[in-house]
Amino acid sequence: MMNSKTTTIGLTLVAMGFIAVLTSPARADRCDDLAKQLADQITGLKVGAVRGGEIALTHPAVTRAALGCAGKNQTNSMFAATDKAKPSDAFYDFLAQASALVFTITKDDTLRGIQRCVGRTNIIRGYELDTRYRKLSIRCDVAKTGTRITVTRERDE
Repeated sequence: MMNSKTTTIGLTLVAMGFIAVLTSPARADRCDDLAKQLADQITGLKVGAVRGGEIALTHPAVTRAALGCAGKNQTNSMFAATDKAKPSDAFYDFLAQASALVFTITKDDTLRGIQRCVGRTNIIRGYELDTRYRKLSIRCDVAKTGTRITVTRERDE
């Protein structure tokens, strides 16, 4: 049997735990944390506003970039676009570094997958191409007006 002193101490500890949970600071979203990590590790990268599950990113090497937040069927995604039909080395470097950080795969592997996707676009295969490389799904869209690349990884079932 418990005495009233033990019950009082137990209830006090439960109440203190409940108060600690209620007063703890709210944790930022994982996607926001990931965007902050990218900004800390990639020189010149700035994090913008969140719109529709994507965080806008700005970097000198790209025209447009975004970090897509995890959804029901996929993990995060990394998108980058340039207004050149043949992307610069800085563009490839930025996208490879960002994708490597997001998906925890080596930068060399992500760079190889991205360059392979863009290199395979042609008149026979088409200028919109989906490939897989080292568990990454890479979508390339190459046109005279520019290049757009999205790197994702599907959820393991």
